[in-house]
Amino acid sequence: MNPRIGCCTTLFFDLDGTLTDPREGITRCLQYSLERLGRPAPPQAELVQYIGPPLRWTFPRLLGTDDTTLVEAAIEHYRQRYATVGLFENELYAGIPELLGALHDTGLRLFVVTSKPTVYAERIVQHFDLTEYFEAVFGPHLDGRFDDKSELIAYILHERAIAPDRSVMIGDRASDITAGQANRTRTIAVTYGFGSIEELQTVGPDRICHSPSEIRQTLDGPPLTRCPAG
Repeated sequence: MNPRIGCCTTLFFDLDGTLTDPREGITRCLQYSLERLGRPAPPQAELVQYIGPPLRWTFPRLLGTDDTTLVEAAIEHYRQRYATVGLFENELYAGIPELLGALHDTGLRLFVVTSKPTVYAERIVQHFDLTEYFEAVFGPHLDGRFDDKSELIAYILHERAIAPDRSVMIGDRASDITAGQANRTRTIAVTYGFGSIEELQTVGPDRICHSPSEIRQTLDGPPLTRCPAG
């Protein structure tokens, strides 16, 4: 292992907005679901803000209701399109295969840790030929278990006997960073996804990176220390 990375043994990568750009698929599926329910569908540009959080967080806000029956109906419509079409309206960010290959070759343990249900996340990782780089893909169950990413990371740390202080959570939304912090991992926020720089600075990640190549440079550099908020 590269001795400059030696302080970190495990990397947790978010999927949407960190490894892949799912903008087209997710926004179209949100529109489809709303239309099936007879609700007006905002333009794609307005729906980008909902990429990242679980659907059971998103639909109450889009529908303006806490009616669980209506929310579950919206999720069902969403998944009808997503499972067959939306899943593949997606593309890798430039430099991701090279980044993962280089990190994997150092002997680091790599995991996908996403708010997307595992059944879909695994298909996406396989579709983009990334399976060889990851030890496992973790996401929520379809019934909502582990929708809270903090709980998901806690489960992985325990299940795989991983030391939090030798792990790094890498993601594009504040929720990725706070989930890592809640479990005492180090954190890297990326700005090329869907979280604004203001959103990311507010939660105080250890580092902020603007490209996949910068993630590699950061992990090759000095040990991570928390960067200031604001």
